[in-house]
Amino acid sequence: MVEAPTMKPLRLAPVALETRPLPGGGLLLRSRHELRPYPRCLGLLLRHWARAAPDRVFLAEREGEHGGWRRVTYAAALDRVERIATALLERGLDAGRPVALLSDNGVDHGLLQLAALHVGIPAVPVSPVYSLLAEDHAQLRYILELVRPGLVYAADGARFAGALKTAAAAGVAELVVSANPPGGLATTLFDALPAATPGSGLEDRFAAVGPDTVAKILFTSGSTGKPKGVINTQRMLVSNQQALAQAWPFLEDRPPVMVDWLPWSHTFGGNHNFNLALRNGGTLYIDGGKPAPGLIETTARNLREVPSTFHFNVPRGFEMLIPFLERDAVLRETFFRDLDALFYAAAALPQHLWEALERLSERAIGRRVAMLSAWGSTETAPSSTQIHFLIERAGVIGLPGAGTEIKLAPVDGKLELRVKGPNVTPGYWQRPELTRELFDEDGFLKTGDAGKLADPEDPSRGILFDGRLAENFKLTSGTWVHVGELRLEMIAAGAPVVQDVVVTGNDRREVGLLVFLNPAGCRSLCRGVTEDAPLSELSRRPEVRERLAACLTAHNAANRASSRRIARALLLADPPSIQAGEITDKGYVNQRAVLERRAGLVEQLYQGDAAPELIVLGEPPAPEG
Repeated sequence: MVEAPTMKPLRLAPVALETRPLPGGGLLLRSRHELRPYPRCLGLLLRHWARAAPDRVFLAEREGEHGGWRRVTYAAALDRVERIATALLERGLDAGRPVALLSDNGVDHGLLQLAALHVGIPAVPVSPVYSLLAEDHAQLRYILELVRPGLVYAADGARFAGALKTAAAAGVAELVVSANPPGGLATTLFDALPAATPGSGLEDRFAAVGPDTVAKILFTSGSTGKPKGVINTQRMLVSNQQALAQAWPFLEDRPPVMVDWLPWSHTFGGNHNFNLALRNGGTLYIDGGKPAPGLIETTARNLREVPSTFHFNVPRGFEMLIPFLERDAVLRETFFRDLDALFYAAAALPQHLWEALERLSERAIGRRVAMLSAWGSTETAPSSTQIHFLIERAGVIGLPGAGTEIKLAPVDGKLELRVKGPNVTPGYWQRPELTRELFDEDGFLKTGDAGKLADPEDPSRGILFDGRLAENFKLTSGTWVHVGELRLEMIAAGAPVVQDVVVTGNDRREVGLLVFLNPAGCRSLCRGVTEDAPLSELSRRPEVRERLAACLTAHNAANRASSRRIARALLLADPPSIQAGEITDKGYVNQRAVLERRAGLVEQLYQGDAAPELIVLGEPPAPEG
């Protein structure tokens, strides 16, 4: 009998869970680990590491597309942060005049954010999508009018010229760029900010920053209306990092090294990962790549050069990285050599990707690397649950972190995940009516996400993510279709053909799928196709159609109920569009946006014609029950 490869040792907190049944079928879960004391603000962490490890690299980024790494130590970071903070105070910025940051991750971006937080000025990192891909800048204008920033920053003035003009038209007092000032606009070069000399005013403002001080305003995606500005306090950020450190004590065994692309305009990259490096004296290499064609190559190059100890990604990112790890031995060995753990979040990781990563780890270092995850939201800074025990497959999102309570509340046949703790937002910026709707009668944040116990007989085995309540819908029979669960099953069942799916059928008799194809997987099935064969060709190939039809037939044989059975599928000839909001800049598909934008294709899906991209399964759905 061949013994399975061992897991790389990893120091994790022991499970200590307390549960209490609630009236109506709900359940309350909390950790028995008490949350230990944490500092009053992030600035104290920066000052600590500037003293404890002054020469350790804190932030690094490439200088130009093919240049070397620009590295900033903790001591240099603190010096520049305090000088920039002084410049912000000299300009009269305060809690009511924030700093808005429009561009991608970068060293200057990070230092400016930290400088604002250092003296109680809210930082407002805005998704670059609103500046670069939106033609009318309507969402950007809305955000600027809502927060009224005193200063707006973009790294490349020429690239963000349109957005900076929008900011100027909105009455922003000062525009700051790191390079390429745009013509026709008055701008300040970023390097002028650190020229300020800190004085007593800086210390007074730093001393006034406390747990309730607003640190950031982070905006939700706005896929269902105007973006909401989520207030993030200093307490939320520092308490969340304390809870993470207690769940993952391996973080304190050696400073983490991370190569990370996740955008700082979102809570995953900007709060979880950036602050994890800062809290633990780690080094963050800013990856200019992304899980997108033409950019994933940059990520692979960076990972080939920098051995990481902790790697964070979304499922789409892992999917695009795996082929590089399979064919490049140097990348594979560098990537896994020092790795303590892999971490996925933002969407559930399909099991075939999980298993591919395990196989690659075994090839590289002879053992598996632990897979970790967590769950939370922009409103929880972000982590509310963490995995701090070994798991064998995707789906589990962990257990409540220290100091956090999770309520599983019955809603429409599901259990909504509701949160209470120091990591929870006080509300939305300038939107009291939305803030009032955010909390239940017991003061728990209503997240709109659903969860369930992995093992109802043993809650310590963790919570399973059970989809978004807003994504679920009813068939004309009145039967609920649980989209998140079905989507994951279809991705797994349809490998290697399927990259992602959008589940359809709201107010219809049958469940259908809009299928985004995996180009590489489709090409592997088709003889005589070129490496650059477009999706429009692959979606019509009989090999692809037959493989998917076989997968759906097998699924239906085991799932007879109308809410589980797939009646028809349409193979899409083009990928999801980030410009149209169908795919977020974190790399996951927005189901609602796809359904709205492709309403005509949904109608085509249900017309039952003989198009080569359409698959119709013959057997009608069985009655429920």
